[in-house]
Amino acid sequence: MRTVAIVQARMASTRLPGKVLLDIGGQPMLSRVVVRVQRASRLDEVIVATSDEGQDDPIADLCRQRGYACFRGSAYDLLDRYYKASRAFGAEIVVRITADCPVIDPTVVDKTVGAFLGEGSLKGDGSPEFDFAANRLPPPWGRTYPIGLDTEVTTLKNLEIAWREAIEPHQREHVMPFFYEQPERFRIMLVNHGLDYGHLRWTVDTPADLELLRQIFSRFSNQDDFSWLDILALFEREPELALINAEVRPKDYREADPGAAGSLERRPG
Repeated sequence: MRTVAIVQARMASTRLPGKVLLDIGGQPMLSRVVVRVQRASRLDEVIVATSDEGQDDPIADLCRQRGYACFRGSAYDLLDRYYKASRAFGAEIVVRITADCPVIDPTVVDKTVGAFLGEGSLKGDGSPEFDFAANRLPPPWGRTYPIGLDTEVTTLKNLEIAWREAIEPHQREHVMPFFYEQPERFRIMLVNHGLDYGHLRWTVDTPADLELLRQIFSRFSNQDDFSWLDILALFEREPELALINAEVRPKDYREADPGAAGSLERRPG
């Protein structure tokens, strides 16, 4: 089945505007994400999905300059953007990645996709073992991977169900809640690591986050050839690094962008 990773990216950010193009070790953060995701062996293509608003033209320009596939769609209705991007690029399996995770690890992406497929075994009808898989989910599910390695997987068929039926603003903005908020309806797989590192924060939402990620890349000569396990080893050697953004608290995923509620298009019946 054709598997496409979609990296969502916008210039707007309440806590750190323009963050996806901020410099990390000589490269825009978005490029750090795309390059690392492209190394995942289970993916057929990686595309960037941004909005069709003028403020996001710099993202489209970067994609054009660097040869990244790019789709433009709704600013706030990301479920609509993902669904239309998936159809435009012929995706059968859709992998959701966010552009504020510059140390996203291709091996973790592969592991999550593999778990979604039932570790390579499809059902008798050729469909994946699960309806949705992720390596992080909100309470009461939990997470064992650091924040910033987040990977979510579903099929185009299931994404279309969500696209047609999801009506809550946070479900439209965050793409996948429609599935994990209905575990009685959808087969959910939470991918866990043997040890719990869910308290570590390697995503970029604030200036403190950005400083930490710049420090991490500097420790690896600003190259992209290190893994998440290498970062764990770095933190063992320099535990003070984890203190840089220790006070940052993630937003509740149900806190939809104020613009999302008014942007929902009527779904076909």
